[in-house]
Amino acid sequence: MAMTAMAATRAPRHPVAGRLERQTDRRVARTAASAHAVLAAAPLSYSVRGDPIVQPSKTPFLAVRDLGQRLSGDSTDYDALLDMARGRDLILLGEATHGTAEFYRMRVQITLRLIGECGFDTVAIEGDWPDAWRVNRFVQGEGADDATTALDDFERFPMWMWRNREMRDFIAALRDINAARPRRQRVGVYGLDLYSLYRSADAVIRYLDAVDPREAALARERYAALDHVREPQAYGYAVALGARPAARSLAVQQLMQLRADEFDYLARDGTDALDAQFFAEQNAQVVVNAEAYYRGMFSSRLNTWSLRDAHMANTLFALARYRVRRGGSGKVVVWAHNSHLGDARATESRQRGEWNLGQIVRESAQHRALLVGFTTYTGHVSAASQWDGEVEQKWVRPALPESWEHLFHSTGYDRFFLPLRDDASRPLKEPLLERAIGVLYLPQTERQSHYFEAELGAQFDALFHLDETCALEPLEAAAGWHRREGSAETPLA
Repeated sequence: MAMTAMAATRAPRHPVAGRLERQTDRRVARTAASAHAVLAAAPLSYSVRGDPIVQPSKTPFLAVRDLGQRLSGDSTDYDALLDMARGRDLILLGEATHGTAEFYRMRVQITLRLIGECGFDTVAIEGDWPDAWRVNRFVQGEGADDATTALDDFERFPMWMWRNREMRDFIAALRDINAARPRRQRVGVYGLDLYSLYRSADAVIRYLDAVDPREAALARERYAALDHVREPQAYGYAVALGARPAARSLAVQQLMQLRADEFDYLARDGTDALDAQFFAEQNAQVVVNAEAYYRGMFSSRLNTWSLRDAHMANTLFALARYRVRRGGSGKVVVWAHNSHLGDARATESRQRGEWNLGQIVRESAQHRALLVGFTTYTGHVSAASQWDGEVEQKWVRPALPESWEHLFHSTGYDRFFLPLRDDASRPLKEPLLERAIGVLYLPQTERQSHYFEAELGAQFDALFHLDETCALEPLEAAAGWHRREGSAETPLA
C-alpha cells in the first residue's frame, strides 16, 4: 500500500487561480508575468484562424472549488444526485467507515427518494444473505417481528453495522411504504455477503424439509462434509493442512440439484414459492462460495478479496433478475463500503490483481450504474480495536496532508456534493491517498492500516464529503462505547 513521494506531492503544472479560455488580449499577456508563465507552459490548440487557444489544466483543489456543491441540510442536498440517477438501474452508495452515523442517515434519505421518485424497489446491503432475509420479511409485512427484533439475526461481529438506530428506523419506514403497495411492487432488503457458511447450509435444509424431505436428507449428507465443529475458519485450516477433504464438490452438487428441481418446486404456489426457492438457491450459492472463501484464507493461490466481491456482484445481478421475475422493477440501491463500491481499477488494488464489486458492476452495467462515495476528514467513529472486540467510540484523526480528505478540508466547504463525470473533474484523476476505516480503527498504524492510493475522479461517479462526522450508535451499546475517545482539542471527552 506504499505510495511514492512523487505521487503524493506532485505539483500542478499550471499554478493559476483563474480560468483562461482564450489568448484574446496579447497586450495583457505580454505585461502580466503570471499569465506569461501559463502561456509558455500550457498545451495549445488552434482556432480556425490559426490563433493559439490556451487550455490550462487545473489543480485538484481548484476543480473541487469549482465543482463542489455545498450542502444546506435540507432535501435539496440530493437533487443533483437524483438527476444523475435517473435512467439508471444500479445506484451504489458507499461509506468511508463502517461506523459513521451521517453516512447511514444520508443513504437512508437518498434511498427513500430513489424509491419514491425513480422506481427503485430493492436495497442490497453488505450483510449476510440469511440475516438480511429476516429484515426483508419484516419490511414485506410478514412475520411477528418489530423493527428492532427484525435485526436480531445479525449476531456475528460487527453487529453494530446493521443493529443500529438508523437501520431500525429505515426498515420501519420501508414497511410503512410497503403497506400501501401491492405485494409484487413492495420494496425488498437483501444481503450480498458470504460469511454465513453454516447458517446458509441450515437454511437450505429447512427449505427442503418443507418441499422435498427426501432431497433434504441428501442435503444433510452433502453438507456434513463441512465439519460438525461449525467453525468456518477451522474448516478452512483443516483442509489447507490436508487433515480433511474439501467439501466443494458436494456443495456444488447440492446447488445444481436445487436448480434442477426449481421447476417442480415453483409449480406449487406462485410468489411464495418463488421467494422461498430463490432464498434457498442463494443460500446454496453462499455455501459454495463461502466454502471456497474459508478454504482460500489459508492458501496463497486464491485471492479471497476478489472472490468475496465477485460473489457480491453475482448475488446483485441474480437479485435484480429475481425482482423483475417477481413483478418489480429490478432497480437496486446498494449499501457497502467505499472499498467495495469504488472502481478498483482506479486504486492500488489494480496493482495487486484485485477487483471489486464496483469494477464488476461498471464493466457489466456501464452507463446503467452510478458509483457514489462518501468521505470524512475527522470526528468520531464506531469501531473496534481488535477482531471480535467491543465496539468503541473512537476519535478519527485528521486526515493526512497528502490525502483527498485533507484536500477537501482545505477548500473550506465543510460539507459538499462533488459530481465527477464532467470533463472539469479530470484533475481529480491524479493519485492521492484515500482513507478507509472498516470494522477496526487502528490510529497507531494510521497510514499503513487505513490509507490506499486512489484516482478519485475515476473511482466514483460522484461523492459526498463531510468534514466532521459522528459515531454510529449501536442498539445495544456496551458501556465502553459511551466513553468517547477525546480528540487533541478535547482530550477528556
